[in-house]
Amino acid sequence: MSDRFPPVERGHRRAHTRARGAAGEALAADHLERLGFRIVARNVHLRVAELDLVALDGPALVIVEVRTRSSARFGSAAESVDARKQARLVRAARELLARGGLPRFARVRFDVVAIDASARPPHITHIRDAFTA
Repeated sequence: MSDRFPPVERGHRRAHTRARGAAGEALAADHLERLGFRIVARNVHLRVAELDLVALDGPALVIVEVRTRSSARFGSAAESVDARKQARLVRAARELLARGGLPRFARVRFDVVAIDASARPPHITHIRDAFTA
């Protein structure tokens, strides 16, 4: 698993950030599937935000924000899901549901999967019901 997060080459930070994010999302999806979640969509682009993962956990539709950090210099991955980001995710979830085509769900939940990529293997923290709409 440690090869999912290659070292940064000078001058390639933006590409590295995208690659780290994609690796983190893949790791988070694997983790959630092992817990019994069913991933139904990845990287859903909406007007207000992108939803990293959309999953089913029993009767609940789960919007999953994946945050990957290679260091805690700017705070932890979980701390980076601040009130502003939460509001954008709620608006995006409402937009997704308003599009139609999805069945009614007993519950919509917001989870955060925080990944510390500096650890070997990467450390995964899953926060269920991280915030409410």
